[in-house]
Amino acid sequence: MNFTRWSARLPGTQRRAAARTDPAVSPDRRPDGSVPAARVEQLTDEAPPVPAVDDLPVRDVLGRVPALVALVHGPDHRLAYVNDAYVAAFGMRDLGARAREALPELDEPGLFPLLDQVQRSGRPRTLKSRKAPDGRSYTFTCTPVTEGDGSGDRGVLVFATDVTDHAEAAARLRASERRQRETAVTLQRSLLPQELEEPDDLRVAATYHPGGTEAAVGGDWYDVITLGGGRTALVIGDVMGRGVRAAAVMGQLRTAVRAYARLDLPPHEVLQLLDGLATEIDANQIATCVYAIHDPNEGRLVYASAGHLPILVRDEHGTVQRADEPTGPPLGTGGWVHTSGSISLTPGSTAVLYTDGLVERRDEDLDEGIAALEGALSGATGTPQVICDRLVRSAGVTPDHDDDVAVLVLQHPARTGADAELFRNAALELLGGVEAAPRARAFASGVLASWRFPPDLHDLGVLATSELVANSLQHGTPPMRLRLRRTDRRLIIEVTDGDDHLPRRRRAEPGDESGRGIAIVATIATNWGSRRTPGGGKAVWCEFVLPKP
Repeated sequence: MNFTRWSARLPGTQRRAAARTDPAVSPDRRPDGSVPAARVEQLTDEAPPVPAVDDLPVRDVLGRVPALVALVHGPDHRLAYVNDAYVAAFGMRDLGARAREALPELDEPGLFPLLDQVQRSGRPRTLKSRKAPDGRSYTFTCTPVTEGDGSGDRGVLVFATDVTDHAEAAARLRASERRQRETAVTLQRSLLPQELEEPDDLRVAATYHPGGTEAAVGGDWYDVITLGGGRTALVIGDVMGRGVRAAAVMGQLRTAVRAYARLDLPPHEVLQLLDGLATEIDANQIATCVYAIHDPNEGRLVYASAGHLPILVRDEHGTVQRADEPTGPPLGTGGWVHTSGSISLTPGSTAVLYTDGLVERRDEDLDEGIAALEGALSGATGTPQVICDRLVRSAGVTPDHDDDVAVLVLQHPARTGADAELFRNAALELLGGVEAAPRARAFASGVLASWRFPPDLHDLGVLATSELVANSLQHGTPPMRLRLRRTDRRLIIEVTDGDDHLPRRRRAEPGDESGRGIAIVATIATNWGSRRTPGGGKAVWCEFVLPKP
């Protein structure tokens, strides 16, 4: 085959041809024909002429380039030429044979369909970093060529550039990023609660979905903390940033939340403490958080929000409400006094706490995502885990999601029948005076007997009631109230009064006439504690774990 009859459509060919026919002025000669002095010596040395690119033998040029070159022609892609680099890589080839038989190494990278496309369209095509049978990676560029004699026959010139080093470097980079993501995900999951605590009055479930890329593994977290006395704290947060650093900051904040929760502080005070801690951890790191407390005696969810998305509550009729006020700035900004709000959580209600990965999309407004979540929640029924899964599916969260997602669902079930008999309440207003303590003991004895507790638990409950009431009568102020509550797992005894002073357990000396009441309660009860009440005053409580049936 006459190789010189083929002309590749390479950029610049037409421009060079036009330049040879254009009588432009030489850059070494002035318009008047004179030669600059600096060029006279150069012209008189008679340097050897440099050949034009178009005058170089094409076969020699392609034979010397390090890239692999092959030329096929005709509709059945018969082999017309391969250069020395191609022969060195894959061996000798039979000229004139069809490409599928002569160049079988092009099948695995997928070049044969590409040859047909290039020949039909007359446009070049490129396949980047494809592995060939020799184990090396090449970038293939297929360029259409035509017969120089005007016959119109088309061929395809195949350039294969060895990019093995680049491909291996990219593979190492991807492996490193994958290991970093796995490390971040492992750290993230290890810092999240491995098992959620199970409150008596609530049913809870949570889920966490890491983002699909290393950049999408962030600092989302959630937690459920039983506070004692039947109350439960629920928290969800999101540390701004990605990767191991965000997960590490998340772990510090989650640990701090559990520590502050043991102080049994109001939600806004917990956020106040977290705000200062976040600034100390990293002044440039901020986080959003919602901290909420459920008290079954009140039927409400008291919460405080630091720049986080609103809690959604669905009542037993399917109506969804947003708990979006009040909301303060994110943690770590400093200088803000957080406040608490509340929303009704009656029996039969379901509440959802979530992070922005569930509702935020690049092409949608954030309010649209929250509204879509409200719609999904209004029709979601079943257990908390079922609702969790349905909300995640409705939001379109997939394994390659561009942000991590955390969801916490809690239900306050409406109990009926025999189940309702396991959850009972009884309360007595204490008017003070010498008859208050005997009256409280008699009331507790009658209630515990009606709840059919065994004799030993009945006697311990009456003794604990007597000590808590005596402590309130001695150190507290009116109004005073005794509350007894039973669940399917424990008996809770609580006394409230109007004094803010919290009792502390101390060692009573032999000559002391007081100071033994709280010590006795701490000894006989499974757990005890105290807290300040929102309207002023305090509550002192203890609880006994019920024997299993």
